[in-house]
Amino acid sequence: MLWVTDSPQQTLDDATAVLRSALTGNGDAVAGAFDAVVDRSGLAGAYGVAWCLAATMVGEPAPPGTCALDFPGIEEAGYDTRWVARFVSAYANADADTGEALFGAAAADGLLPECLLTLAGSTVATLRSRAA
Repeated sequence: MLWVTDSPQQTLDDATAVLRSALTGNGDAVAGAFDAVVDRSGLAGAYGVAWCLAATMVGEPAPPGTCALDFPGIEEAGYDTRWVARFVSAYANADADTGEALFGAAAADGLLPECLLTLAGSTVATLRSRAA
């Protein structure tokens, strides 16, 4: 089980740094921001930032367990896209166990960096869509 070791403010600051980099379209800076978190706080810190990005995407959550993943063709999507959809769904359903399992599986598969980059990009796309 992953435990967030940073303060809530540090996690928000880190998520803000990731989003600033993603807003400029700078994937290397997004990766660098996540790398800085991992260097300081390990995977637990990166998990906290990812959970914060999922919260940003979802906004005001519905009651736990009421959100369904409705993503036509999800099984044909790339690993990172499927991972983001499932990770955000886990957040929306307040299912931290599933979120942690997904995070750990991506790390074990060596695909966590791509998943986090896609999560950051998806979060920015969601914010831009809301602003439009």
